Amino acid sequence: FFFVTGGPGSGKGTQCTRIVENFGFTHLSAGDLLRAEIKSGSENGTMISNMIKEGKIVPSEVTINLLQKAMLESGNDKFLIDGFPRNEENRAAFENVTKIEPEFVLFFDCPEEEMERRLLSRNQGRDDDNIETIRKRFRVFVESSLPVVEYYDMKGKVRKVSTSSP
Repeated sequence: FFFVTGGPGSGKGTQCTRIVENFGFTHLSAGDLLRAEIKSGSENGTMISNMIKEGKIVPSEVTINLLQKAMLESGNDKFLIDGFPRNEENRAAFENVTKIEPEFVLFFDCPEEEMERRLLSRNQGRDDDNIETIRKRFRVFVESSLPVVEYYDMKGKVRKVSTSSP
């Protein structure tokens, strides 16, 4: 398996769809799994919704449990996990709980201005696609997620791709 990371709007979902079509991986989007949990109306979903609206990162164990469940239910052994880990604590918890490390990390590098333009124009009806929340998400990505990329980069596991062009 490998992790797919990049700022909000960097093209993770779009490129993951292409990887699935061409290479037979199962795409697990942490964000999609969290949104599905919100739609379920569960108590867990309400907590997730409140955290996302505040631009915060959902607790690791919640996301890891959703990912593990989806991995088991998929029937596949090839996964690309998109939007996770979001921070160093996520990374350590995932490796501790699952006892596995990614083969590599695919990092989509895209300027903030381009990501903002994409997010504001994609119109997917997501509550978190407004300018205030988008800018919070950028700050969270830079402060929390980039250190994870740097960690894996020091291990020689990062494959960086520029996604500033369509």
